[in-house]
Amino acid sequence: MITRDPATDSNARTRSGPGPCTLTLLLTPALGLVVVLFGGGLVLGFLQSLGHLPAAGMKAYTLQHFQNILTDPDFLKSLGLTLYISAVSTAVAGALSISAALFLIGFQGPRRLVDFIFEIPLAVPHLVIATAVVFLLAPSGMISRMLQTTGLIDGASRFPLLINDPWCIGIIVTYVWKEVPFITLMVMAVLKNTGAELLETARTLNANRWQCFRYVVLPTIFPSLGAACLIVFAYTFGAFEVPYLLGQTYPMTLPVWAYRNYSDIDLMARPEGIATGLVIAGVIIAAIVLSQALTRMARRRGAII
Repeated sequence: MITRDPATDSNARTRSGPGPCTLTLLLTPALGLVVVLFGGGLVLGFLQSLGHLPAAGMKAYTLQHFQNILTDPDFLKSLGLTLYISAVSTAVAGALSISAALFLIGFQGPRRLVDFIFEIPLAVPHLVIATAVVFLLAPSGMISRMLQTTGLIDGASRFPLLINDPWCIGIIVTYVWKEVPFITLMVMAVLKNTGAELLETARTLNANRWQCFRYVVLPTIFPSLGAACLIVFAYTFGAFEVPYLLGQTYPMTLPVWAYRNYSDIDLMARPEGIATGLVIAGVIIAAIVLSQALTRMARRRGAII
C-alpha cells in the first residue's frame, strides 16, 4: 500500500503556487483600490459627459454632448491627427525595434555597455525626451547650429520646421526615441527563448536571410511584437504632454482637445471635454484588450514576455 507524505504534498502545493481562491484574496485589496478609484472616476466622468453637472445647474441626462463632438469637424480632424501620430510612431518604432533586436542578438562586442546605452530611454520620462527633441530639432537648436557652422544652411530660417509642424515630426521622433527600447526588449525576450534554435535550424537547411526573417523570425515574434505595438499605440493615442508641448495649436490631438474643452471657462463645454476623454479611453481599452489576447497567444506558443 502506497502512503503519501503530508510534507511532500505541502511542498508540492507550495511549488505549484497559490490556488485561485487564495490568489483572489491576495489581490482583493489592490483590485478594490483600483476599482474604486478608476471605476468611480469613470462612472463620475460618464455622468458628467451626459450633462449632469449640478454645480453648473445642469441636472438633466442627455447624449447631446456625444453627438456634438462626433459631428464636430474639429473633433474629426483631431481624431485623424491622433490616429496618424499613433499609427506612424508605432509602425516606425516597431520596424526599428525588429532591426535593433536582430542586431543585439547577434552582437559579439561589449554587450553590457551596449545594453546599458540602449536602455537609458526606458528610465527617462517622455517630457524630458520631448525637451531634448526641442533642443535638437528647433530652428535654433543644436542640429541647426551645426549645419550653420559647417555652411550647409545660411541661417535658422533655412532649417526645416520640425517642431510644431503640420506633420508632427517632433512628436513622432519623441515617441520613437522613447518606445524603441521597450519594443526591442519584448522582441529580444522571444528571440532569446525560442527564436535562436529555430534560426539555427533554418540556416542548416540553407535558408537565406530573407527566408529566415519571413518564415522564422516574423511568425515567432509576431504575437509579442503585436502586443508591444498595441501598448505603444494605446499610450501615444492618449498621451497629452508631448503633443501639448510639440504640437500645433490647430488641429490638436484628442487629449489636448479634451483638455482645452474641460478647462474652458465656459462650464457648458466641460461635458464635451469629458465625452472626448471617454472616447479616448474606449480606444485605449480596446487596444489593451487586443494586446492581452496577443500576449496570451505568445505564452501558449512558449514565448516568455
